[in-house]
Amino acid sequence: MLLDIIAIIAGFALLVWGAERFVTGAAALARNLGVSPMLIGLTIVGFGTSAPEILVSAMAAWQGNPGLAIGNALGSNIANIGLILGITALITPLSVRSDTLRREYPMLLAVSLVTVLLMLDGHLGQLDGAILLSGLVLLLYAMVRLGRQGLASDPLETELEDEIPESMPAGQAILLFTTGLILLLVSSRMLVWGAINVATAFGISDLVIGLTIVALGTSLPELAASVMAVLKGEHDMAIGNVIGSNMYNLLAVLAVPGLIAPGAFAAEILTRDLPMMIGFTLALFVMGYGFGRPGRINRFEGLLLVAAFIGYQALLFIDSRPIDLTQNDRLPLQLASSPS
Repeated sequence: MLLDIIAIIAGFALLVWGAERFVTGAAALARNLGVSPMLIGLTIVGFGTSAPEILVSAMAAWQGNPGLAIGNALGSNIANIGLILGITALITPLSVRSDTLRREYPMLLAVSLVTVLLMLDGHLGQLDGAILLSGLVLLLYAMVRLGRQGLASDPLETELEDEIPESMPAGQAILLFTTGLILLLVSSRMLVWGAINVATAFGISDLVIGLTIVALGTSLPELAASVMAVLKGEHDMAIGNVIGSNMYNLLAVLAVPGLIAPGAFAAEILTRDLPMMIGFTLALFVMGYGFGRPGRINRFEGLLLVAAFIGYQALLFIDSRPIDLTQNDRLPLQLASSPS
C-alpha cells in the first residue's frame, strides 16, 4: 500500500512538472514558426493542459479500467469549475473582458450537451468516441478561426503575448517538449497503477477513484496556471484555461475509453456525475457570460462553486461502498478476470 501511495504522489508531481515543460516547449516551437499568441493559446496551450488527462485516461482504458478514464474526464471538468475557478475567484474576483472568451462559453455548453446525448444510452462505444474526436477536429478548426480573427485590442491577446516564450532557441524548445512528453507518459503510468491498486485495496470502484483522486491530480496544471494568471491580473487567461481544458476533456479525453475499451458504464454517471457536470457548466455560463455586460465571478460566487464542489465530493464519499465481489462489472477488468 505504501508503494502505491508513493506512486500516486510521485505521479502527480511528475505530471505537473512534465505538463509545464510540454506546454512551454510546444508553445515556444509554435512561436518560432510565426504562429500568433492568440492561436497558440487557444490550441496548443489549451490542448497541452489537457495532456495529463488524455494520457491518464489512455493508460487506464488500455489496462481495462474505462471507469477510471470516464471518471477522470468528468471529474476534471467538475474540479476545473468548482474548485479551480472557485478558488481563483476567492483570491480575486474575476472579470471577463475578452470577446473571444464570450464566444467560447456557448461552445463549451454545446459540447457538454452533445456529450450527455451520446451517453444517455448508458454505453460509451467506438462510434461515440469517433463522434467526440470528430467534434475535436471541428473545435480545433473553430479555435483556429477565432485565433486568426482575434483583435490586438482583445485583453486575452495581450495576456497570451506576455506568457508565451518569445525568444527560446529551437533546440531548447524541442528538448523541453520531448522531456515533458516522456515525463507525462511515465507519470501517467505510475498514477494509474497506484490508483487502481488503492481502489482495489479499499474496495472502491475505479469510477470513484477517477472522479476524486485522479481528477484532482490531473487538474493540478490548470489550478497552477489559473492561480498564477490571476495573481498577475490576467483574469481572461485564468478563465480561458478552464474553458479550453473542459472542452478538450470531453472531446479528447472522454473519446479515449470509447475507442479503446467500449462498453456500458456505471448507472451513477447518468444520475449523479453528468448532471453535476452540466450544473457546473451552466453556472459558469450564467456567471461569466455577462449577457450584455462584462462577465464577472465575484468572491461569493466563487465560494458557492467551492462549496458545491465539496458537497459533490462528500456525496461521492457517501455513495462509495465496498465492491460486491459477485459483481464483476464493478471491478477493474484484471481483477474481475483473475481466479478466485
